Amino acid sequence: MSSAQVTLVAHADWSVNERKRWLTHAVREPDGCWTAHTPRMVADLWGLLAELQAAAGTSGCALAGFDFPIGLPEAYARKAGVSDYLELLPVLGQGPWADFYQVAANPEQISLYRPFYPLRPGGARRSHLVERLGLGDFEHLRRRCERAHPLRRAACPLFWTLGGQQVGKAAISGWRQVLAPGLLDSRVNLAIWPFSGRLERLLRPGSIVVAETYPAEAYHAIGVRFNLGGRDGKSSKRHQAARRLNAAALLDFAQRSGVSLAPELRDEILDGFGDVSDGEDRFDALVGLLWMLHWLGRADFPEPQERAIIRLEGWIFGQRLNADA
Repeated sequence: MSSAQVTLVAHADWSVNERKRWLTHAVREPDGCWTAHTPRMVADLWGLLAELQAAAGTSGCALAGFDFPIGLPEAYARKAGVSDYLELLPVLGQGPWADFYQVAANPEQISLYRPFYPLRPGGARRSHLVERLGLGDFEHLRRRCERAHPLRRAACPLFWTLGGQQVGKAAISGWRQVLAPGLLDSRVNLAIWPFSGRLERLLRPGSIVVAETYPAEAYHAIGVRFNLGGRDGKSSKRHQAARRLNAAALLDFAQRSGVSLAPELRDEILDGFGDVSDGEDRFDALVGLLWMLHWLGRADFPEPQERAIIRLEGWIFGQRLNADA
């Protein structure tokens, strides 16, 4: 995969909570090496893609990863009569799709044109979603890249908006406030991988390419571990001490990948990204960035070929194509 045109790589750990949307980036230096910089909170969602494209320069290309689902499960799309995700995305929230982004409060509100559920806990069951959407099984709500594989349990499906793993509301924010505006903004030369084509063909000067990421997908390869006992018995990336214990793995992976770290970023890594609630988000923003830089330019970059994936479901950047085997 050619990456010579890429001058800026950015990665955002995403949430419906504006205080938990953090982005970090790396710039290509004149000698061709990469320097990664400290994460920052995302302020302007609507203009973010234009900002990143401008930062890459007219002779360069920006590659941006977002930690929210990009694409639709095939079984749902077929039921809804959707054959192309990119064609649908700009019209969501309009016409027959006017209620698409409105999370259903009760089972009766669920439809193919209003598939996110539930608005709040209390009596909601997965079977409500399966039955109202006319699907045979809850597993049909998962895209291929969300299915369980040896290194990761199955991801939470796009439309189920309950529980700590739910990603639906983050996707609503990302699609409505970042991706759709980017497709409609005349200033932005946007391509969304893999829907717009093979990555090597999308990395053109004066453009920005967006891809879906999943930082936890990279934990094993980087050497990140959160199965370390803490004083409260809750080993988790939410704890600064657990993040700090992974500093050596991050620093080693960056060095092996040829990525230099700005001094402020190195300090944050060694500190475990602070004793703050958004420390885990800044941690994952960096993990995702390092994983993207790791794959950039590699001949074995996983490039899906299946029509349902490249037209409807999408794929996670760097995920092996046999991940569900």
